[in-house]
Amino acid sequence: MGATPPLSPLAPADFPELPIIDGVTFAIAEAGVKYQDRPDVMLAKLAKGTAIAGAFTRSATRSAAVLDCQEKIGGNCDEGAAILVNSGNANAFTGRNGTTSVQTLTQATAKATGVPQARVFTSSTGVIGEPLPHDRITAQLDELSGALAADGISAAARAIMTTDTFPKGSATTVTIDGQHVKIAGIAKGSGMIAPDMATMLVYIFTDAAVDQPVLQSMVSALNRKTFNCITVDSDTSTSDTLLVAATGASGIRITESSVGFMEGLRQVMLDLAHQVVRDGEGATKFVEISVTGAASDAEARTHALSIANSPLVKTAIAGEDANWGRVVMAIGKSGARADRDQLSIRFGDILVASEGWVNPDYSEDEAAAYMKNQELEIHVDLGLGGGTAVVWTCDLTHGYIQINADYRS
Repeated sequence: MGATPPLSPLAPADFPELPIIDGVTFAIAEAGVKYQDRPDVMLAKLAKGTAIAGAFTRSATRSAAVLDCQEKIGGNCDEGAAILVNSGNANAFTGRNGTTSVQTLTQATAKATGVPQARVFTSSTGVIGEPLPHDRITAQLDELSGALAADGISAAARAIMTTDTFPKGSATTVTIDGQHVKIAGIAKGSGMIAPDMATMLVYIFTDAAVDQPVLQSMVSALNRKTFNCITVDSDTSTSDTLLVAATGASGIRITESSVGFMEGLRQVMLDLAHQVVRDGEGATKFVEISVTGAASDAEARTHALSIANSPLVKTAIAGEDANWGRVVMAIGKSGARADRDQLSIRFGDILVASEGWVNPDYSEDEAAAYMKNQELEIHVDLGLGGGTAVVWTCDLTHGYIQINADYRS
């Protein structure tokens, strides 16, 4: 791999202080899967009774690790669980080698941690098509198991990075009937980001007690409005995994009607999703695209993603060019319903076009000045109905090409 890219200009000032979640411990190791002299493996061990929910890529070429996790979600929650993650190699498109690696890793992790193999979840991220040197990871498992600590989540966030320029973490505390429930999560993702689940790895932990079907319902619903609403480059990964683990250590029971808990989980998921976009490979702009007035929510989403994924729109944003004609183009090509003469477009608070024509009061200078901001909003109203959608993306710069042109070298 080439030189480490510079820190994203959209990165947060500091990594957040994440609380200790009772019932989960973490450890990291330098296994040398691809990178040298940096942590590249993370192990999390979860207490007995932990419920785990998840969402995964719908790629037809998804990895062996994803397939294995999908089979295990919803299993017996009476036992403990473990999550093992490596960076540097995706263990995807490696034929039977991929399955062998997953079986070897889950078996070795089970032995090292005392967790049943059926409750060991693995994830791999990095280069596609190269066999995973799983022996380098298994060689570290006894050391990892012995180093497990409750305060290791911040280090874990760094161990799962690939082309990320900063580790991603988020947390919140929710009050339920006067008692506190903690939620903390970490994520990795920078390139190969498009919303078909979530093109990244995400691990969220809470000390709440939640039955697995309830937790799964919440995660699936929230995923549609968070991770499935971001895109960096329109490319869906083979390895996307979101796991949410509820240890139950607080003893506070969460039900379908626990609106406060669901809102706290939504906040953490959305924050992590936004951080992935802010770390988009080569990104210099964070962009919110909202669509209203569509014939349906589904068609609003189609339009929003057409705008967000358009290379012409994204390069105009990178060049700070208020080229609203490219937004018109992206709407027209999306395949969803649109009426040219009902269309309006805003850049921030600036009305650019309305009723199918440029706004008579539109100022190119004012729009150009707005485009210099690091955070931008593009709003489109189609004037057709009540459908709405919001997605988040970033610009497309020379940096994206530089990072991906030598990714394997």
